[in-house]
Amino acid sequence: MTQHPSSFSHHPSLQRGFTLVEMIMVIVITGIIGSIVAVFLRAPIQQYTDVARRADMTDIADTALRRITRDLRLALPNSVRVTGACDGTGSCNLEFIPTHGGGRYRAGSGGGAGCPASPGGEEFDFAVADTCFGVLGAMPVIGAGDEIVVYNLGIAGADAYAGNTAATHNRRAASAAGNIVTLTSANALPLDSPGRRFHVVSSPVSYVCAPNPANPALGTLTRLSGYGWAAPSGAGNLLAKNVSSCRFAYDAHVVAQRSGLVTMNLGISRDGETVTLYSATHVSNMP
Repeated sequence: MTQHPSSFSHHPSLQRGFTLVEMIMVIVITGIIGSIVAVFLRAPIQQYTDVARRADMTDIADTALRRITRDLRLALPNSVRVTGACDGTGSCNLEFIPTHGGGRYRAGSGGGAGCPASPGGEEFDFAVADTCFGVLGAMPVIGAGDEIVVYNLGIAGADAYAGNTAATHNRRAASAAGNIVTLTSANALPLDSPGRRFHVVSSPVSYVCAPNPANPALGTLTRLSGYGWAAPSGAGNLLAKNVSSCRFAYDAHVVAQRSGLVTMNLGISRDGETVTLYSATHVSNMP
């Protein structure tokens, strides 16, 4: 059987591909289009990145200041104090004594130095070394390690930081049963509260700010607690990093000696940009 030669022929048009010149032209055109697109997209992308970074820094500073504000609202009257340089670039320490309860005591001159067999009528007598008193209304929770403070003025003879055993101290270790609070010290408390108030406290809390303007990545804001009544120490809990500036200030008598004002400035820096937030918190100074 003889095959026709045309059956082995190929159609040149079916085998034609890209030439080198055409491929180079496509690459060049694609590069030009990509460059144009990149020019138009660069600004929006950079703007989005900047906005996200600023929002993150603002959120860090706002969260830290809100945490401090929440703690300060429970501070023992006249217990807030600020130490350190606090010039915005130096280390700054905000310390206070947190309260987690309180109430009013039964007061009178006939309470005596002991606790009666019938506690319902117990009166707290400041003229003698009274060791217990009755509580008006609901009894606050007084747990292990808690203490009570009566009429804290933040001055010598009425300063909760001073101690809890001498007759010049207004802080006492205590326990509660029924509607009676029992004190462990045999010394009388120095001052009677005009409002017959007492506060239940635990050990102090400090916010330590260590800004670093030259290298903000090393600047920190830390919350310290559980260090007892000694000087603030320990690793604490990190609230913010990248702190470039920090300042605490306290005015104890901003409202007729009834209310103090804590002002706070916190600056967070990252990638050459800084976000600075300001906050002010009133604290009650009515002991």
